Amino acid sequence: MLTLLTFFQNNVEIFTSRDVDTVLEKIDGSQNIWLRCVHFRDRTGTARIIKHFGLNPSRVNMIFNHSPLGIDENVEDCLFDSYEILTPQIKNHEFEVACGNIVVGNNFLITFEITELKVLSILANHLQKRTLDIPKLGIDYLFYLIFKDILNNYETVFDYISRKLDDLEDEVLENSGDESTYQRIATMRQSTRSGRRNFQSIKSLMAIMDHEDFQWITQSVKELFNQELVHQVDKLWQEYQALRGWMSELMEIQRDNIASKTGERINRLTILSTIFLPITFMSGFYGMNFKYMPELEQPWAYPAVICMMALIVISSIVYAKKQRWL
Repeated sequence: MLTLLTFFQNNVEIFTSRDVDTVLEKIDGSQNIWLRCVHFRDRTGTARIIKHFGLNPSRVNMIFNHSPLGIDENVEDCLFDSYEILTPQIKNHEFEVACGNIVVGNNFLITFEITELKVLSILANHLQKRTLDIPKLGIDYLFYLIFKDILNNYETVFDYISRKLDDLEDEVLENSGDESTYQRIATMRQSTRSGRRNFQSIKSLMAIMDHEDFQWITQSVKELFNQELVHQVDKLWQEYQALRGWMSELMEIQRDNIASKTGERINRLTILSTIFLPITFMSGFYGMNFKYMPELEQPWAYPAVICMMALIVISSIVYAKKQRWL
């Protein structure tokens, strides 16, 4: 699906279509536009979009070959950023990751969203309702708004993780969890790995912005990034590392809990084996088929052996409890 947002002085015009040529015909080169390509995996259509905006044809391969996360500086025809963003959507205890690319030119911004990025959909709806003078502020201001919403999205994700870890911590510390508790923590930790790459990409972008010859972001927007987002990125990065450390600690404690429970089970089995070992010996001894065994001829032999076995079991259990083995 292709969605074209054209920014006029006091309003936003939105046009949606699946046909590339129809959308490209609607583009006014004199206006600031935002083109969203959601679940759009038509290589030929993507090549036409890249050509329409005068970008290097190699951008098509970068989009479809999952270019390494981060900023591309080799071809200076636009600001090209690849992203993997954690989203609040949860499935089977795993966070969904939205992947795609952001392209910023002189008066256009294109997002190729392999997985629809909900924060962009929400931002597009907000832009319809509020009057932002994008023609005056510049299309790079929209780029700033996108990153601002992405960082706010991380605050929502981290808040959810904190609440889930609080619940899991109660299970772990009360030793009421089992292997599934450990697996839930491990799954959550594994599904948040992409956050590290995304924060590194954002940090890399902000570092590149400080270069004087970086032409795709105006000085006023650079100041917005530095004044409002740099501190937020550092704060979220520290929180991300703290959450990852929290997960690791819970995994280690739960691993010890599982090992302790396993050890207790083995200990009980060992004690039971020890209790019944003398009985097994006695039954084996009297099970030997010898002719001359004096006890076999005595009427008290059978009850005496049974009483002895019972006495061994009872005394062994009492001793084990006294030693707190059971």
